[in-house]
Amino acid sequence: MKDENNDTTASRLKSCSDTIEDCPVRSVLSPLSTRWSMLILLELETGPMRFSMLMRAMPDISKRMLSQTLRRLERDGIVGRTVYPTQPPSVEYALTELGEALNVPLSGLAEWALVHRDEVFAARAAYDGDAEG
Repeated sequence: MKDENNDTTASRLKSCSDTIEDCPVRSVLSPLSTRWSMLILLELETGPMRFSMLMRAMPDISKRMLSQTLRRLERDGIVGRTVYPTQPPSVEYALTELGEALNVPLSGLAEWALVHRDEVFAARAAYDGDAEG
């Protein structure tokens, strides 16, 4: 992607130092690139969900990992958490405006994965076959 100065994103990243804290792109994207973050954001695209609904939507995630990932996304302002004063208290998670903006390119990436998965699987099989022989 190019900005108004005709610089590529890659060329702008070269100015980052070796530490993630000093690179704005890496420091923002790193927490989002975990195995579960993107899947949670795609699930929340349909609207607010309770913790148990997210667990059912992603049965292979542990409660601990879901909780940690939601807290990290909340800390970054991507997911909002609303506690309702019921007995017991119920909690709902939803995308913030920032999260909705992030889901635009993320949905495009997910769509690419759906369209090209057979090609990716074929490439993996070919690679794995070459590695064995």
